[in-house]
Amino acid sequence: MRDFRDAKLMAKALRQALADRDVDLSHSETLEIVARQFGFEQWNILSAKLEQTTAPPPAVGIEPPIPIFRIFDVDKAKEFYCGFLGFALDWEHRFGEHFPLYCQVSRSGMILHLSEHSGDASPGARAFVPVKGVRAFQAELAAKDYRYMKPGLQEAPWGLEMEVIDPFNNRLTFCERNDG
Repeated sequence: MRDFRDAKLMAKALRQALADRDVDLSHSETLEIVARQFGFEQWNILSAKLEQTTAPPPAVGIEPPIPIFRIFDVDKAKEFYCGFLGFALDWEHRFGEHFPLYCQVSRSGMILHLSEHSGDASPGARAFVPVKGVRAFQAELAAKDYRYMKPGLQEAPWGLEMEVIDPFNNRLTFCERNDG
């Protein structure tokens, strides 16, 4: 339900359906029934809750950043990010034949851009990535027995971390944060 107008429409539809069956209820009575269906004692409580959740969106919407990592070898980058880390290659772009690659890889909502363009990023960048299930992720990577990376887990004051370093010295720190 998007806002309290939807709840009012539900009450109106309920009133009409009951009237079709010769059950006469007032509009306010059907509003109270709808409120109880949503687990509230009174319509006034439901409408107040719905008004809180239907505030207009903010004028500025900031989304998570997309890190850009500098790469020097497309095959090695694909082997690491797609083969080892399990990212999907979403798209690739080149300005023409024999031009540097710019591409996007993603996994579970995380997006990375990889670029061969010298001006896009410096090698040796780092991204801190909050995750759920870091132990399972580490076990998944260990099972692949990747020749160039055997990440372990390390306890930090803020959570359990697993760091991986790509072939171009870019670092990804996956961290399952402590509760609290």
